[in-house]
Amino acid sequence: METIVINHPHYYKKESLPPLILALGYFDGIHIGHQRVINTAVELAERNGAIPAVMSFHPHPSVVLGKADETWTYITPLEEKKKILEGMGVKRFYLVKFDLDFASLSTKEFVDQYIIGLNVKHVVTGFDFTYGKYGKGNVETLVHEADGKFGQTVIEKIEENGQKISSTLIRQCLREGLVESIVHYLGRRYKLNGTVIHGDKRGRTIGFPTANLDTDVYTLPKVGVYAVEISVDDEKYYAMANVGYKPTFKNDQKRPSLEVHIFNFQKEIYGKTISVTWLKRIRDEKKFNSIEELIEQLKTDKNETLSIIQSMC
Repeated sequence: METIVINHPHYYKKESLPPLILALGYFDGIHIGHQRVINTAVELAERNGAIPAVMSFHPHPSVVLGKADETWTYITPLEEKKKILEGMGVKRFYLVKFDLDFASLSTKEFVDQYIIGLNVKHVVTGFDFTYGKYGKGNVETLVHEADGKFGQTVIEKIEENGQKISSTLIRQCLREGLVESIVHYLGRRYKLNGTVIHGDKRGRTIGFPTANLDTDVYTLPKVGVYAVEISVDDEKYYAMANVGYKPTFKNDQKRPSLEVHIFNFQKEIYGKTISVTWLKRIRDEKKFNSIEELIEQLKTDKNETLSIIQSMC
């Protein structure tokens, strides 16, 4: 898959570009609804001899428009998104830098410059896609502004148990620790990648060594203890993870951290990138009165994690 980064304004000439079938959207998470949009674009491209492409934007519009701070986190950060798209058969990924100038484009300017101007022959969007300044454009205005120069397919709302599948719904599940529910919306379990960094090394002194992870801009689930699956060097292991502030040892940690105790594991993995697949939440994080009390709880957590894993096999 070719990634093409576009800074506004772009200077591409329509005549020099191949015909595209374009899936349009932000696609954080690439959930089941997003997959329907992207798969439709890929199928249409195959049938019409065009290139299947996706256009997305970075950073998240909420950051640029002041609706969120710069520490905004993602369900699928950019590199993860690219891997998933390539696996879906996308051949071109247009990544538009979202800044205030781009956000100020009128709906017609966006269509003229970023759809017609990039030789897009057909656009596929979700039913709630918006574009242009203040998000005034929608799937209905897109038909009008196409002026017959490109076709359009709109993917209708997809629901699960009466709820619209959306990135917002998945974020809500993460905030509530409902990691086992996310599989119904993503079509896969929630997974994040992190680099193993040096921590306080307290875990090894109490029989529960942990790998501390820098998860960069991934969205972490609610603070607590979880049963997880770890992938290290293409090998899978089961583990229990703690998301939190380590209140038994610290009082001044500002942001939650992630550490994992990997079962039956002795390798040195500092500096390596590992993946964490979230299976089920076990309990809240709590402050213990003594190290001995903490150790007993960790033993209980491990047994519960093993029971969860056994029930899934």
